[in-house]
Amino acid sequence: MYRFLLSRQWVILTLIALVLIPVMIELGFWQLHRHENRVASNQRISDALAADPVPAETLTSPGHEVPKTDLYRRVSAKGTFDTRHEVVVRRRTNSDDEVGFHVLTPFVLDDGKVLLVNRGWIPADGPQTAFPKIPAPPKGEMTVTGRLMADETSAASGIKDVRGLPDRQIMLISSGQQADALGKKVLGGYVEQSAPETKDNSPQLIGEPDHSSIGAHMAYAVQWWLFASGVPVGWVVLVRRERRDRAEAAAATTPETAAAAV
Repeated sequence: MYRFLLSRQWVILTLIALVLIPVMIELGFWQLHRHENRVASNQRISDALAADPVPAETLTSPGHEVPKTDLYRRVSAKGTFDTRHEVVVRRRTNSDDEVGFHVLTPFVLDDGKVLLVNRGWIPADGPQTAFPKIPAPPKGEMTVTGRLMADETSAASGIKDVRGLPDRQIMLISSGQQADALGKKVLGGYVEQSAPETKDNSPQLIGEPDHSSIGAHMAYAVQWWLFASGVPVGWVVLVRRERRDRAEAAAATTPETAAAAV
């Protein structure tokens, strides 16, 4: 009755079904893990943003690589801005997707070390090769508060060619490169300024990262599991249809049917 299952066609179909089921189940768990990682990441960012600011030098130091656990931690530092060695980061967008620059200004601490501060976004008025006009920060000693960020890398950003840039323009923020350029001790990573608030015609402060969206990974996980459960159901449906078709074909070729046809 089910001898047709031993045919080459059905053996191949059955093997494909047996392979698809665990693959789809694994893909479902992969999407579930992505969902869980996204939820954990959002919670980590939320906790970091809600915490009271701590002195920057308690979380980073010259040559230090900022770990994921310290990303977006609110830090503060007391010192003065050094606008003479200010640089801009090319091809950065604001909340309206307008292309411009981020303003990276060395912030000299009381002990002589330097903290890189991203003061925010400015529009690219004029040619990209020209150094833009940057609103000056407040003069004198002050306290800056912001979110601690890790150095940017070409591997993470996808930016490969950083050569031949105009003077005082960079593609990636690297505390190591800025330490070489300044000839000073620069704390690892950098800070996205959040306070004090900027005035009119000043760089637009960078907004907080989105930590509310969790994406559709859970829905994708459920879809893969539904597909996995549908494979054996579909296989059974095909087997029954094949068995019915073969039974009908066999009944049409019986002696009684043949005699009636004559």
